Amino acid sequence: MAPEVITPSIERLLSRPPEHPRSWILGSNPRVTRIASHAEKAAEVQCPVLITGETGTGKEVWARLLHELGPRRDRMFVPVNCAALTPTLAESQLFGHEKGAFTGAAGASLGVFRAGEGGIVFLDEVGEMPAELQPKLLRVLQEGEVTPVGAAKPVPINVQIIAATNRNLEAEVVAGRFREDLYYRLNMVELEVPPLRHRVDDIPRFIEYFSAKYAAKYKRDAWKPSSDRLREFCEYPWPGNIRQLGHVIEQAYVLDCEPSLPTTRTPESATPALPFTNLSKLRRIAVRQALQATRGHKGRAAKLLGIHANTMTRLLAQIDQEPQDGDSPSKN
Repeated sequence: MAPEVITPSIERLLSRPPEHPRSWILGSNPRVTRIASHAEKAAEVQCPVLITGETGTGKEVWARLLHELGPRRDRMFVPVNCAALTPTLAESQLFGHEKGAFTGAAGASLGVFRAGEGGIVFLDEVGEMPAELQPKLLRVLQEGEVTPVGAAKPVPINVQIIAATNRNLEAEVVAGRFREDLYYRLNMVELEVPPLRHRVDDIPRFIEYFSAKYAAKYKRDAWKPSSDRLREFCEYPWPGNIRQLGHVIEQAYVLDCEPSLPTTRTPESATPALPFTNLSKLRRIAVRQALQATRGHKGRAAKLLGIHANTMTRLLAQIDQEPQDGDSPSKN
């Protein structure tokens, strides 16, 4: 089977400079290249799309890419966090209501689907959608219409629905928490976004991209990792995926220091023995090391220790008043 080729329309979106608010990077991983090809075809025919993948893999980025690739690019893109829908108001939030439909309904409301007429409605975390709303969403997909709360008849709508989830919806169907017919309606085209640990070959390009992006944002030089540091970043599992990698690099620009890997939590059973148990001495050494790591910046040292800046000031004052009896680990 011939390899997928990036089309001119996708290349156009990839040509934006890193500082552009809608810039993005595809990478060269074959699975992702294939997803891009499928995304363009789905955007052309405007069919329902289900985007799956772990948290932080960029599912909303792909949804917005579908919007920009298709004929609805000049119409509304309406994101909805299904996990945040309140059970008592969810039906009104999605489908709208008529004036006086319930207590407090002083005026009519369009709801998400009618507000997005002609555009795209993005249902993020669709696996969290309340069970009582699932048949109503199914009707939107099947009939292209919604019935506002308090209305006597349905209202036709024209929207493309893109849904995303980090759940295994097939398992949710088996468990009875998600409707099977709704799952198949949403899953006309599935874009399964791989986690970052499965596309290690793209990590150097993401580092280059985020470094350029945040260098432009914070008016600093772009970070160029050494070969050893680059290897460490490529070997790290990145449980938070691309979002976590971007956060680590931006955090370094905010703190004006070199990016470093997140601290790995040590299991309680493997907690190393302390060199001594004098709490005052341990506190003094912890503060000193934090200041050394941040080149004497008290605010960043406080953040490194997980304390408030005012607490840091108080600790320094207390340490100055304590007798300095030597901090050698060999003395207890």
